[in-house]
Amino acid sequence: MPEKGSRLRGTIDDARRRDHMQQHSGQHVLSAAFIRLFEMPTASFHMGDESCSIDLDTARLNAEQVVNAEQLANQIVQENRPVAIKFVKQEEVAGLGLRKVPVVDKAELRLIDIQDFDLTACGGTHVRGTGQIGCVLLRKVERVRQGWRVEFVCGQRAVGIARKDYAALTEAAGLFSAHIWDVPSQVRKTLEDVKAARKSGEHLLEELSEFQAAKILAETAAVAERKIIAKVWADRDAAGIKLLAQKLTRLESNVVALLGTTSGQPALVFAQSPGAGVDAGSLLKETLAKFGGRGGGSKDFAQGGLAKAEMVEAAVQDAAAQVQARVRA
Repeated sequence: MPEKGSRLRGTIDDARRRDHMQQHSGQHVLSAAFIRLFEMPTASFHMGDESCSIDLDTARLNAEQVVNAEQLANQIVQENRPVAIKFVKQEEVAGLGLRKVPVVDKAELRLIDIQDFDLTACGGTHVRGTGQIGCVLLRKVERVRQGWRVEFVCGQRAVGIARKDYAALTEAAGLFSAHIWDVPSQVRKTLEDVKAARKSGEHLLEELSEFQAAKILAETAAVAERKIIAKVWADRDAAGIKLLAQKLTRLESNVVALLGTTSGQPALVFAQSPGAGVDAGSLLKETLAKFGGRGGGSKDFAQGGLAKAEMVEAAVQDAAAQVQARVRA
């Protein structure tokens, strides 16, 4: 530790200080704009490394209000109004018209005065004139517990963010072979196409599953008046074998489906036609306890997962042997 009275030499990070001055002063202007236009006071302010935000104490905030506040804030920036620092005694504060009177135990307050627009107590770094803020760009608005949060950037940060936005939009527009202004409509169209394709795919999967179920049932001989289907797939996921199990047990009565998949997360689906005499939930529970896994379900339908894909075949065959033994008894 340096001794009292010793001289120290330091340097100021000019770029960082200038950035903080722009963000902090921009916040004063933006908060004052929301007050003047809509009587929406700022409850809190946060300055992050990439963006800043203010929390407005208001129950409602719409897009038009956000745009109007941004326009007023930038008008004040363009007018390059002087920003002065004043020190006043605590007893003088009441009649000065501060935007927000701080609750502090100090004999003297430091005030930031943006000429004829905003006066508030603050200990941060600020510009000398609003023109040095550069610009105020509002980025995002979201509902928070205490009101509405408005994310913004000022000055050089705004330029950098705008450049990144433009680069991202240009790249997206190139992928769509469209103008950047047409990107939203192209994205909507793509999402609609994806939704339609998904719906068509689901319909085709339904038809395919029903066809496969009918084929499997036709090729399966009954055991004690029950058809027991025990199969494992490597090219169907859990959702696929679940759908197939539903088709198998609905197309005919007295069907027991013991299905497994090694695709993705190893899974089991046990199901029966209502009244087929097998408790699928209990059978699955016993199987998972033996081979390791988690799952559950009802008497007619149960599903679960196994830890290892190589256990699926053995688990299905073990369950099939148990069912065959029970129905023959």
